[in-house]
This record gives sequence, C-alpha cells and structure tokens, in this order.
Amino acid sequence: MDAEEGTQQPQLVLAHKLFLLTHADVNDLDKVRLREEVLESVVSNDMVPLYETLVANGVLTVDQNVLDAMRAKIADELKKLDEKIADAEENLGESEVREAHLAKSLFYIRIGDKEKAHEQLKVTEGKTVAVGQKMDLVFYTLQMGFFDLDFDLISKSIDKAKKLFEEGGDWERKNRLKVYEGLFCMSTRNFKKAADLFLDSISTFTTYEIFPYDTFIFYTVLTSIITLDRVSLKQKVVDAPEILTVIGKIPYLSEFMNSLYECQYKSFFSAFAGLTEHIKLDRYLQPHFRYFMREVRIVVYSQFLESYKSVTIEAMAKAFGVSEDFIDLELSRFIAAGKLHCKIDKVAGVLETNRPDAKNALYQATIKQGDFLLNRIQKLSRVIDL
Repeated sequence: MDAEEGTQQPQLVLAHKLFLLTHADVNDLDKVRLREEVLESVVSNDMVPLYETLVANGVLTVDQNVLDAMRAKIADELKKLDEKIADAEENLGESEVREAHLAKSLFYIRIGDKEKAHEQLKVTEGKTVAVGQKMDLVFYTLQMGFFDLDFDLISKSIDKAKKLFEEGGDWERKNRLKVYEGLFCMSTRNFKKAADLFLDSISTFTTYEIFPYDTFIFYTVLTSIITLDRVSLKQKVVDAPEILTVIGKIPYLSEFMNSLYECQYKSFFSAFAGLTEHIKLDRYLQPHFRYFMREVRIVVYSQFLESYKSVTIEAMAKAFGVSEDFIDLELSRFIAAGKLHCKIDKVAGVLETNRPDAKNALYQATIKQGDFLLNRIQKLSRVIDL
C-alpha cells in the first residue's frame, strides 16, 4: 500500500478509471478500453465487493468462475494472515504482532472490503504506540475515503490526524496531511483554504500516493486563480520556481495563468476553453465545474473593469475575442447577482463601473454593529432591572 515516490496508489487510479467509465463525455472506444482495465485491476486484486457492485450496476458482466476463484483466493490468504497473527502472538514480540495485524488491514483495503478494513485498522491501532505509525493508519483511512469520496470519513480522519499531531508527529507527515486536507477542501468547494494548503506544500510535496506532482500543480494553479488577489498570485504562483518547472507539461495551464496576469484576455479565453475538458474529466473538480467556470469569469471580468471608469461594450468584446451580445448577456447575469460592480448603458453601449467605497463600507458596517450592540445592552439592562 505504501506508494513509491512518483507512484499513485493503485486503488485511486482505479477510482479515476471508474469515474471516466461512467462519464458522458468519454467516447465508446475509450470506455471499452477502460472497462477491460477496470476488470483486470478488480480481478488481480480480488476485489469481490467492488466486482459485485459493478455487476449490479451493469458496468461489468458477471462471470461466476472468476467470482468463485477470487473468493477462494481471499479465503486462502485470510487463513495465512490469521496463522501469522497467531504465530506472532504466541512466539514473537509486540512489534511483530502489530505488523501481522497491519498486513491483514492492508489486505482488506486491497480487496476493497471497507467495513472489515476499518475494523482491522482499529485493531492495529490498538497495537500501535508510536504517533507516526498511528498517523500512517489515518492516511490509509483517508485513501479509502478518497476512493469512494466518503467526505464524512475524510473529515473525521483529518480531525483525528490533527489531534494526533498535538501529541507529536514529524514534519513530513504534517506536510502530507496538508495535501490530503487541501484535496478534501477542493472537493467540497472550499477553494480558498485548498489554495492556501496547496501553496504551503509546494516545496515539501511527497504525497505521490494520491496524485502525481503535475496534478498537484494543476490543482494549485486553478484554486489560486479564483481565490488570490493579483499581487499574491504574482508572488506565490506566477513567479514560483516549483510551479514554473512543471507548468509547461500541463496543456493550456501556462497560457491560462500568464495570459490572465498579463491581461491578454483573448489568449486567456482560448486557454480556458482548452482547460475545461481537463476539468470536466477530473473526478474531484467535475462536480464543481459550473461553479468554477463562473468564478473564473468573474475574476477576469473584474480585472478588466478595474482599469476603467467607463468602457464601451464593443471594446470589451474585442479584448476578449467574443461578440458584443455575449458580453452583454454575461455581464448582465453577474451584475444582477451582485458579482460585478458596474452598470450597462445599453443605449450608449457603455459599461460604467461603480466600485464600492471600501472606507464607506467599513463605516456602514461599524455603525450596523454598533446599533446591534446597543440593542443587546438595552435588552440586558431590562433583565437586570427586573
């Protein structure tokens, strides 16, 4: 189960293939190949529970001989593991007993038996003293959670890991946890926290078991673009040497990031269109595809309008390489939703910005909070008088 450097955990590779297998945008020829790869992975790892689920969902066709063979291999392997545990308990020390129980835990994880894996991991934890080894058990649980996107399990495991770190723990594992938590935050649409955690982990990334470094940089850039201000984006992302060494390997990403910062809006939209396919086919980002598309457009439109007190719709459409009708429709939606601070003069064909006054907004907020506090004090004074 421990992935070597640069090697993604096999169960998570399988989870991505299962996602693509049910994706509407994947063509039939690719699905035939994916189905064969999924079947090979399931059978080679004796994943009986998953095999039965995929048969029930019509993804795979049942082969009773294959199913019986997998069950026989599982029974045989469990017998050997139980014998090793019994031998360790009778003849060996505590560390060997723990290793024997851990081997059984990892076997249940490999075959995809989530409930029994949880039970066995708890038994293994009871045999574990070192905080670092307990953390490793949490990482195994997190990997199971990411396999089927069990966010409740992931959230509880992250909380458990943080409590363990209060007892101690090394920096390498703490940095790994940041990436796991960042992936959890991104998967649950907390892009701001995800960006912060990913950026903190750029120079210390070792979490190859959940995704390759290229994918990590892809997630870091995407989450940063919609959450960081222009100055922070330049310092932490655009000029970051760790990002610059990898970003060229990811299609459209360099053009997407640099054209936004350099205000090359036509090139930005072109790169953005190319990236959308990549985002759609990512199992963690796909549920947030429409939200992400909207947030990126708000960022780029806001940046363009920031430079003007007023600008013609024609000039903006030309800058983005789109039609005036498209810009009119786009901006009207975002203005109505309160996402852009401008108004459209349709007769004159002009956009007029009306940026909120930060000082005035702060003054109004202070007045509102002061009124609320006075009301609370008055209510409290009545209670005291009684």
